[in-house]
Amino acid sequence: MTDQFAPYRLPHTALKRYTDTHALPPDSTHASPAPNDFGQRRAVNAIQTALDIKANGYHVFAVGENGLGKRTLITRLLAERAKHEPTPPDLVYVHNFDAPRHPIALTLPSGQGAIFAKDMHKLWHELYKKIIAKFNSISYQNSITTIKQSAQKQERNLLDEINATAKSHNLTLLHSADQKAVFTPIDDKKPINNTALDKLQKKLTKINIELDNLDDEINQKIDELHETLLIKIIKPLFNPIIKKYDNKHDKKISQYLIDYQKDIIENILFIVEHDEDFMVKTANIPNRYYVNVAVSHTPNSGSPIVFEDMPTHPNLLGHIEYITQLGTILTDASMIRAGALHKANGGYLLLEASSLLEHPYAWQGLKRALQSKSLSISSLEQMLTLTGSVSLSPDSTPLSVKVILLGEPDLYYELLEFEPEFNNLFKIRADFNDTLPRNHDSELFITHKIADMIKKQALPIFDSTAFGAILDELSVYADDKDKLDLHSDRLLQLVVESARQFYLNHSYDIDNKNNDKNIVKTVNKTHVQNALDDIKERKGYLKELYWQEIQNGQQLINTTGKVVGQINALTVIAYADSEFGLPARLTALIAPKFGTGEILDIERDVELGGSLHAKGMLIMTSFLRSLFSQFAELNFSASLAFEQSYAHIDGDSATLAECAVLLSALANVPINQSLAITGSMNQLGDAQAIGGVNEKIIGFFDACAEHGLNGEQGVIIPKTNIGQLMLPDNVVRAVERGEFHVYAVSSIYEALFILTDMPIHDKNKKGDYKKDTLFGKIVRRLIQWEDDEKEK
Repeated sequence: MTDQFAPYRLPHTALKRYTDTHALPPDSTHASPAPNDFGQRRAVNAIQTALDIKANGYHVFAVGENGLGKRTLITRLLAERAKHEPTPPDLVYVHNFDAPRHPIALTLPSGQGAIFAKDMHKLWHELYKKIIAKFNSISYQNSITTIKQSAQKQERNLLDEINATAKSHNLTLLHSADQKAVFTPIDDKKPINNTALDKLQKKLTKINIELDNLDDEINQKIDELHETLLIKIIKPLFNPIIKKYDNKHDKKISQYLIDYQKDIIENILFIVEHDEDFMVKTANIPNRYYVNVAVSHTPNSGSPIVFEDMPTHPNLLGHIEYITQLGTILTDASMIRAGALHKANGGYLLLEASSLLEHPYAWQGLKRALQSKSLSISSLEQMLTLTGSVSLSPDSTPLSVKVILLGEPDLYYELLEFEPEFNNLFKIRADFNDTLPRNHDSELFITHKIADMIKKQALPIFDSTAFGAILDELSVYADDKDKLDLHSDRLLQLVVESARQFYLNHSYDIDNKNNDKNIVKTVNKTHVQNALDDIKERKGYLKELYWQEIQNGQQLINTTGKVVGQINALTVIAYADSEFGLPARLTALIAPKFGTGEILDIERDVELGGSLHAKGMLIMTSFLRSLFSQFAELNFSASLAFEQSYAHIDGDSATLAECAVLLSALANVPINQSLAITGSMNQLGDAQAIGGVNEKIIGFFDACAEHGLNGEQGVIIPKTNIGQLMLPDNVVRAVERGEFHVYAVSSIYEALFILTDMPIHDKNKKGDYKKDTLFGKIVRRLIQWEDDEKEK
């Protein structure tokens, strides 16, 4: 290459930024803990604002790409605040003895829910044991016998009295097969006095009434006996619990204990007789006496922080379980299950927004709970199917929780647009950065972050060269030499796989018995590079398929020589987590056409070009008109095509290439095929930055290396992309040796100068393009076509 291109040729030092490892800790054991909020000050301030405001609706949507570590940072942030906040009360559900379908919700101080349940279950066992023992005792049996014998004596006296009177009238009182008392003649031969019989029947009716009353008296005396006995058993057992859980501000527990005692007394016979329906048990406790601890907290543990990874409607708002007995669906208070909102009540709930929206009715349920500031457990199945099965309606509980949704930007804006009430609930948006400015402080922060990962994963020690290699790669991930990628998932993957390379390649014994100083005892940059090569090879299947076509000549790419109307454009192919650059041949054909010509974009016409690609073509067309319409009619038609391209093309990064190849065809001037070009362009001809610049350069470098580097090959990029350059070491070394070149231009004119090695748009004193310039050749050709047409 001649020196005239030197102003555009970048030195190898501009192609990659290397970390100064001397400014880093010597190894991971000397790195301090990473600060929680470094680089995320805006997001942290937004979250702190939401946490400080207790008004309704100040919930948070944390916006950022997956893998940034949003959840980890927020959890750490919440943990610092939560440990100084009061611990919310425990929540238990108990049977409602007056309305069984409406279980009672009781709140107790943190840690007391399980103790209360234990006390009540122990109480039941002691009650049951003493009741059974008492009802099986001789004294109880004697008391019952006494009551029944007294009643039997009275019954005999009444019946003996009426029987004596009947005998005087030749009648006796007998009981038929159905136990009905009737008068029967003693001697069938003697006549019966009907008047006397009528009187006896009336008297017997009165006696039957007296006997019924006597039965009621017996039952009443037995009930009084039971109550007396039970009170003697219950009071000594209940009094300590009533005293222990007495709360002057909340009488619900006291009332529950009163109702509990009353229910025991009223249902004592079911208990003693082991009635199966009554004695359905959970953990050996009758369900009606079971205390269901729905939410329990450790005392003085601060406010809860809950992350629900499966935010279904039941998992969020709680649900009620059912059992089937003899074909009948049953449920009770013991089958109530708390949801994530119950567990986070009084604290914080973190949810992945995408997961929340995947589950039917979960968002509606969360929205309703936050709006009402109340938690109600309902049967979603019953609401949806309108079944007639028995269900419960437990007490609702007040809700005081701060919800943080985690999601990507697109999802946030969709919710903002399509969910009218979203912004009323989630007033705070916390934007998380996905990159950091690259400076000494940010490099130290990433180093500390790596050290945290190493400690957490129990990995070997990393030295400063490994830190430097990882930091360099983070700038590659960020596609900018002055930025560092903040995706924790990608960073952790690289750290873990670098440690794997260390284990594969280190040669010292585990017990450190070998003292050879040459043995590598820490993870270094070689291990990191090996890990990167491994990742690249793993993801390179699709790239390999494309490169096979270049290697075997099926994909036509020239890296030497000069051709009119042909240029090497640069493209990026992205598929899943694989992204790589490939050169593509772009060609232009020109033909004269009388009148106003047209430029045919083949990609657009066959619907393989996207809207951004079409925009670039229109900008280029406008630019051409501004260049030549004052000198001659644009009396030509042109067609542009990416050869051997069968996939959808979008983006305007080929505008410079399209303009250059079209001007080459118009001027009939060849383009250097040793060069490739990428870049967008505005209507003034200025070169504009594009994405994927590193992948594009690597793609053409690999093609040139495949055909053989000759020292003339290179790539032209917009000058505004210099800051994004983070090229691999092999490309940097090739540029350093003069085997490959990277040119940076600020306009299409500079790009054309490098591509054609001739003046482009110099004008004479009259304002016309000089004849030996590229544009001068184009104007002469347009005029010649115009003259040829006039001569016809």
